[in-house]
Amino acid sequence: MKETLELLNRMKRKGVLDDYAIGGAVASIFYIEPATTYDLDVFVRLPEDVENSLTIMKPVFTWLQSEGYDFLGEHILLEGIPVQFIPVYNNLLKEAVENASVLRYDNVPVKVIAPEYLIAIMFQVNRKKDKERALRFFEEYEIDKDKLLRILKEYDLLENYNDFRNQK
Repeated sequence: MKETLELLNRMKRKGVLDDYAIGGAVASIFYIEPATTYDLDVFVRLPEDVENSLTIMKPVFTWLQSEGYDFLGEHILLEGIPVQFIPVYNNLLKEAVENASVLRYDNVPVKVIAPEYLIAIMFQVNRKKDKERALRFFEEYEIDKDKLLRILKEYDLLENYNDFRNQK
């Protein structure tokens, strides 16, 4: 994992990525007990000249292939870790990446989506496994409730949140 994170930082320094932040189950392990996961989800903001292109990820994949990395289905295998690059496709994700925390993994700095944004993304996607992970956050982590409610209101996710609270 350390080598994969170092590669992401190198991609940002070289301008292959404008910015990135770890999301999904791997991001969750920075805050709550680990969950089983197969891959590393990396939300990426790309340089503006490719952001509106139909082939938005082509420069990233071309660079990685030139560096000797191979595809594994929908993932690209980076230093033995299956990574799924997900372009920032809405304002919630854009804000989440912009406000990601710089944490450390094995002494490597890594941008990780903050818990309140992770929870908001879970309510936006609204799958069963996301609701289960959100519940774990509420049980295991001290959530900034004011921040979470601000994000949920701003992105029209209060109804999903209230449905979740009524099902607990």
